[in-house]
Amino acid sequence: MEVQQFQYDNKIVKNFIYATMLWGVVGMLVGLLLAFLFLFPTLTEGISWLSFGRLRPLHTNAVIFAFVGNAIFAGVYYSSQRLLKARMFSDTLSKINFWGWQLIIVGAAITLPLGFTTSKEYAELEWPFDIAIALVWVVFGWNLIGTILKRRQRHLYVAIWFYIATFVTVAVLHIFNSLELPVSALKSYSVYAGVQDALVQWWYGHNAVAFFLTTPFLGLMYYFVPKAANRPVYSYRLSIVHFWSLIFIYIWAGPHHLLYTALPEWAQNLGVAFSVMLLMPSWGGMINGLLTLRGAWDKVRTDPVLKFMVVAITGYGMATFEGPTLSLKNVNAIAHFTDWIIAHVHVGALAWNGFLTFGMIYWLVPRLFKTKLFSTGLANLHFWIGTLGIIMYALPMYVAGFTQASMWKQFNPDGTLTYGNFLETVTEIMPMYWMRAIGGTLYITGMLILVYNIIATIKAGSTVTDELAEAPALERVSKKRLAGEGWHSWLERKPVKLTILATIAILIGGIVQIIPTILVKSNIPTIASVKPYTPLELEGRDIYIREGCVGCHSQMIRPFRSEVERYGEYSKAGEYVYDHPFLWGSKRTGPDLHREGGKYSDNWHLNHLYDPRSTSSGSIMPSYPWLIKNKLDKSQTEAKMKTMVSLGVPYTDEDIANAQQQMDEQGTQIEQSLYNDPDFVQSYEADKKNAAESGSEFVAMKDREIVAIIAYLQRLGTDIKVKDVTNN
Repeated sequence: MEVQQFQYDNKIVKNFIYATMLWGVVGMLVGLLLAFLFLFPTLTEGISWLSFGRLRPLHTNAVIFAFVGNAIFAGVYYSSQRLLKARMFSDTLSKINFWGWQLIIVGAAITLPLGFTTSKEYAELEWPFDIAIALVWVVFGWNLIGTILKRRQRHLYVAIWFYIATFVTVAVLHIFNSLELPVSALKSYSVYAGVQDALVQWWYGHNAVAFFLTTPFLGLMYYFVPKAANRPVYSYRLSIVHFWSLIFIYIWAGPHHLLYTALPEWAQNLGVAFSVMLLMPSWGGMINGLLTLRGAWDKVRTDPVLKFMVVAITGYGMATFEGPTLSLKNVNAIAHFTDWIIAHVHVGALAWNGFLTFGMIYWLVPRLFKTKLFSTGLANLHFWIGTLGIIMYALPMYVAGFTQASMWKQFNPDGTLTYGNFLETVTEIMPMYWMRAIGGTLYITGMLILVYNIIATIKAGSTVTDELAEAPALERVSKKRLAGEGWHSWLERKPVKLTILATIAILIGGIVQIIPTILVKSNIPTIASVKPYTPLELEGRDIYIREGCVGCHSQMIRPFRSEVERYGEYSKAGEYVYDHPFLWGSKRTGPDLHREGGKYSDNWHLNHLYDPRSTSSGSIMPSYPWLIKNKLDKSQTEAKMKTMVSLGVPYTDEDIANAQQQMDEQGTQIEQSLYNDPDFVQSYEADKKNAAESGSEFVAMKDREIVAIIAYLQRLGTDIKVKDVTNN
């Protein structure tokens, strides 16, 4: 048998590890700043690019795609080469993958704080970045599949199955969710509207968690846990059942994010059913991971790598038990829109993704640099500080979530809401926000300990860019099943068939759920009184999106007595037919806004946006002084309307031709109404006088951004007749 010599590419692995640590620190620091903005809402006052709404998507993207994404690439590039007994297919593709991904991250770090966002959860980047992500992801898949095809190891190990499923599914999810029509270089509108957009987004959003934060990490678990424990995987059969059932069932579960919303009932129920079923394959993976450590528990007590991995797998088990539980309608009715969901998400992110990444780095770096870990003691310290950080982050958020749900739903004997003022809930949970900030501080402290420990380890080691290896050449084997060969063993030496079958498995659920919702118009009944937004309201909606308001406010009133009493008539599917994108939100840090129109005067909205605490004592909402000062950019209004026409919004040629005049007229009406406030008149006239004395441009109030967003807020929920309620 011919034995061939070759070299593993360690440089690409090292580069991705460096990027993982760098972006991990950045993403967590932004998250910590956001935690402190709940406590000190004026901390970044007046700085638009440091406001909560703009930083939140930066935090989620930095942690998910920069920190976790780079960790995935590092682990996949290291393990794939060794499992396949081959160098990566192309060094050039590896470099394009690395540098392309880093450029996308840098682009996100620049554009998101500047307000260029689609507002779609975990998919906020605008259309040029969506194209770049797709191209870089194809490069990654090309490199991975090319390596599989030139492998020297006949059978594909379970980790490779998960890597293949990750590549295929993320590509499908990203492309379909990111279908949008560009208006300009950094502005686009989703091709889907309202209910359809919500379904596609949460088909993507839930499965981004599944196939970016879960399946690749399961592949890493199946490789690094046995390596670190020096034990074989507990059960090969269980890994087969785990893989196929997980990738088939997961894709169906997205609608459980939209229970009790305007989504058709059949889609909601389908999401619940498959979410409950998802518990079994998820726990199958957890059991397989933990039982791999049987006989190695003495080593767990002393080895920080295994400590991190045990807690990671346990965190995965907890999160995947909680997910199906939260999908039950009676539980979801309590938890949705509360901080319970924040706790749930962070158990998965901090424990499962964070700790598995830390364990992998502590195991990998000494081997890549041919040395020992600089300090096992520091690694153990990191473990305990990080674990305490997770507990101090998650537990207060669970308490906050239960508190919110309880207070929102309580009634007095006379039928009125016990806590009619939304801010009473906010005030009640502030101690929990303090504890979360402390927990986050502990967690990032652990991350900084890791960075120091790894840098010291690298300095003590030696650089081995290309690691020499050898393996027998791959011999030809019959394409048919051999005597005594199981069907899956046969499939493992057929990577193309495996990829095709995995693709079919993940497509079935998406096709069944999405196509009827998009193609069968009767699933989304129309309402004759619902009209497109006026040009000024459309511009105001875009400002609302730019400022990230959807990160704290929902626009979806569920058919519960407490919500109808607090906010107004529950939301109907037909009210959203012109919403590109949908803005239903996923958390209520502030009240729901779907029936906001007409509840308050224009002056109230101006004062609220300028200084929220002047109208709502105790509010933790940031102020938006730049909206009062900035001139509204009307140069793209007609282009936006034409794009909307292409998406089915019935603007006429006359509407588009008269857009500037319509904006001027509606803006003038709002400006005149603002004169009802003497404080406004005094401030406005002083502004006009100062501009005249300094010779600077004076922008009429009707031409400022604040007027556009007031127009949008006053429109919300007014297309249908609703019960008159006051939303405090």
